[in-house]
Amino acid sequence: MKTILIVDDKLSAVRLLADYLSAKGFRTVTAGNGREGLFVARHEKPDLVLLDIMMPEMDGYEFMRHFRKERDTPVIMLTAKLEETDKVIGLELGADDYVTKPFGMAELVARIRAVLRRVGEENAPPDLLRVGDVTVDRKTRMVTAGTRKIELTPSEFDLLSILMTAPGQVFSRADLLERLKGNAFENVERTVDVHVRNLRAKLEADSAHPQYVLTVFGVGYRFNPDSEAVET
Repeated sequence: MKTILIVDDKLSAVRLLADYLSAKGFRTVTAGNGREGLFVARHEKPDLVLLDIMMPEMDGYEFMRHFRKERDTPVIMLTAKLEETDKVIGLELGADDYVTKPFGMAELVARIRAVLRRVGEENAPPDLLRVGDVTVDRKTRMVTAGTRKIELTPSEFDLLSILMTAPGQVFSRADLLERLKGNAFENVERTVDVHVRNLRAKLEADSAHPQYVLTVFGVGYRFNPDSEAVET
């Protein structure tokens, strides 16, 4: 569920936006001015910010000047101002889109989803992952280790893809379970161990002494960035 931070000093507008977005499947958090918005953003880490411009204490422009030094979270500015120069200022400060009041709720949700989709595409891992001698083709869902072709189940493939997007990074069982949710994983963290064991049986030359998918005891798993294939 994506979290939307609404920063606006008009309580009635905030309530209306929060209720509508919640009904559309978003989680919402709110702030009454830019200063409060910075505080909430630091703690809640929203996926997108809806930002009014004209606010007391700290307006939307000043919020953007501070916020862009800390995060690259997408921002849609909401304002009653009509001048083109105001829009240009907002975009130059790092806003991703600009909606002029009054606006239709359906249009706003469409804009939100478009921005989130665009950001998701920009941050998506590449289709071809290669670490050492292991290659994962996310389009064809083919995996090779050296010259060996590895046949994986959908869950095993997704697990390997996640680990290979960040070689060396440790993923906890909870992290992996969350990322794999919806792929027939039960809501039990230790279930991940079973899938890791099955993955190793297919990928590793010696699953008792893995060289690709390594265990970080007490934490989770990582993909060895220095792995080299062993032919069998």
